[in-house]
Amino acid sequence: MSDLPDAVRQAVNGAEVLAVELLTGGLANNTWRVRLTDETVVVKSSNDEQSGVFAAEAAGLAVLRAEGLRTPDVIGVTDNSLTLAALDPITPGTDEFWEAAGRDIARLHTKTSPQYGWPEDGWLGRLPQENAWDADGHRFFATRRVLRYLREPMTQDALSPQDRAAIERLCDRFPDLLPEAPAVLTHGDLWRANVIATPDGLPVFIDPAVSWTWAEVDLSMMFCAGGVPDRFFAAYHELHPPEPGWQQRLRLLNLRELLSVVAHFGAVGDNVAQIRAVVATYR
Repeated sequence: MSDLPDAVRQAVNGAEVLAVELLTGGLANNTWRVRLTDETVVVKSSNDEQSGVFAAEAAGLAVLRAEGLRTPDVIGVTDNSLTLAALDPITPGTDEFWEAAGRDIARLHTKTSPQYGWPEDGWLGRLPQENAWDADGHRFFATRRVLRYLREPMTQDALSPQDRAAIERLCDRFPDLLPEAPAVLTHGDLWRANVIATPDGLPVFIDPAVSWTWAEVDLSMMFCAGGVPDRFFAAYHELHPPEPGWQQRLRLLNLRELLSVVAHFGAVGDNVAQIRAVVATYR
């Protein structure tokens, strides 16, 4: 094909391409489904000159797979692309699928660490995920998962100085608002679009941003982004029974994701309004 995107051409390394389809759903990268003569692959690429993004994603997939989660096979990694074996991008809506996904994440969260963080920084979308080790979970979440986004130019444009000061005050109250919890192995970018399926309908997890942090950080995205049936949470809680007030805490923990979206894209949608609503809840 003569009109291949450059990233696809480089990723397939001379293989004959029969068809290319641009996929939707991801927010940070361009993604294509590419049919070759003997296999179908997915090629992710970015226009940003951010060395290490796709290597970190491939490493995160390997970590999840080593702990028993299904992930796509990694076929190739370059500075500006990641090539994966193609799977079904349509997430089944059955209770059985979501129960299996909930049990998978529950088992992942049985892996614990004495500290919060990761051996190196990673990426959440196109922005660095700061993972410096910390023995204090409240300080780690406040500093590395919330306040770090207040420095981003898009966030400073979207939020007023009063908004940012209110978020800082809220972070100071985390020890009173969020119970002590162990550092567990987390997917890190867990929402409906990052759960796909094998040909026989089993959950597969993609696009990780792994680290050791609170389990409820993973659950907060699944809960607050929407579209995930209650059976996911019921199956998860069979292994990890919920503490009282878990749904309210998930909305507070989702402040990280709301700020990440604003830091990436600015004041789009109702994300700024949601941030202000979360902060106002705890005034």
